[in-house]
Amino acid sequence: MSAPHTGRRHRLAALSVHAYTALGVVLALLMVHLSYAGEVEIVLWLFLAAMIIDGSDGFLARRFRVKEVVPGFDGALLDNIIDYITYAFAPMVLLWSTGYLPGGWVGGAVASVVLLASCYQFCRSDAKTDDHFFLGFPSYWNIAAFYLIVLGAGTAATVTTLLALTVLVFVPIKYVYPSRTETAWWPTMTLTTLWLGLYALILVQFPSPSLWLISLSGGYVLYYAALSLHLTLTRRSAEELPSSSSEAGAPDS
Repeated sequence: MSAPHTGRRHRLAALSVHAYTALGVVLALLMVHLSYAGEVEIVLWLFLAAMIIDGSDGFLARRFRVKEVVPGFDGALLDNIIDYITYAFAPMVLLWSTGYLPGGWVGGAVASVVLLASCYQFCRSDAKTDDHFFLGFPSYWNIAAFYLIVLGAGTAATVTTLLALTVLVFVPIKYVYPSRTETAWWPTMTLTTLWLGLYALILVQFPSPSLWLISLSGGYVLYYAALSLHLTLTRRSAEELPSSSSEAGAPDS
């Protein structure tokens, strides 16, 4: 009699993980609504809440074996839907509705370019590689929006930043997947956690945050970018080396 009870308990735990992930869509709805209400600070707090959920739901899904317990529900698809809305769509709404992007069709065009590039990023089959990287800029538009806002960027700087990052979506750099990286997991996750704390401290001081805190948090962004680029180049060199060696050893025809 205990087996069915245990099965129901495991199923309930697995469904609870999916419900936890799905909370992101509620946050996204609030992000969009509050963006048009001009509540920039609250929206940035919601970005933080969405990142915490996104950073922890995968661990919970593996812990409670949701793929095995609820095989008929695609948690990865749910996660991608939530991530697209909270990481790409809502940040563009925030930047456009609060004047960081140009008004009218120009701002809409820039936001549309970002969203179309993100559609490609989220739908490519190799967006998440087997060795736990994101291929191409992983649509961290919420983080870009956060820095543009706390630094008080003008429309020109905002447009330039967004278009530059859009180009990086198509550049085959492998970006570290912080919670699943097989290289430097401990320092990366430690720094990621500290960055989330700095994000919160900056918001506590908003709209006049300390430049020192912003610079300190920016150090993590530089670490993340440098580690991603280093690992990309290292792995690319390792993949090319066997090919070069075999060509060098091949007999002349």
